[in-house]
Formats: sequence, structure tokens, C-alpha cells
Amino acid sequence: MIQTQAHPNNPPEMLTTRQVAKRGLLPERALRRLVAQGKIPVVRSGKVGYINYTALVEQLNSGAGGIWE
Repeated sequence: MIQTQAHPNNPPEMLTTRQVAKRGLLPERALRRLVAQGKIPVVRSGKVGYINYTALVEQLNSGAGGIWE
């Protein structure tokens, strides 16, 4: 299980798919596929999409929440 530094007073940790992949959570290609399928929410700023890393880790730790269906 991956631990995050979630705290109510801290803003969410928003990372690109490449940054999430570098942390070893999922391969970049899998992340991009899940984003394209709408299974991972992303916030876009221009052409760059940002994933709420803390929420993603919590989603995966809680049984993936339908991410692999």
C-alpha cells in the first residue's frame, strides 16, 4: 500500500502522467489509457493534464473503485 501525505490544510498534489509514472504507481502508458477512458479524472491546463495524485492513490488503495473494469 502506498502512503500519501494527505492533510486537510494542504492542497492536492497535482502531477502529470509522467510524474505519476516516475513514482512507480503505474506505467505511463497505462495512466494515459485510463485517463482517455475517463477512469482517472484529470484537470487540463492547455495541453497538459494533471492528476490528483493523493486521490488516485486513495482510489487504488480502496480496491481501485472500478478502475480496471
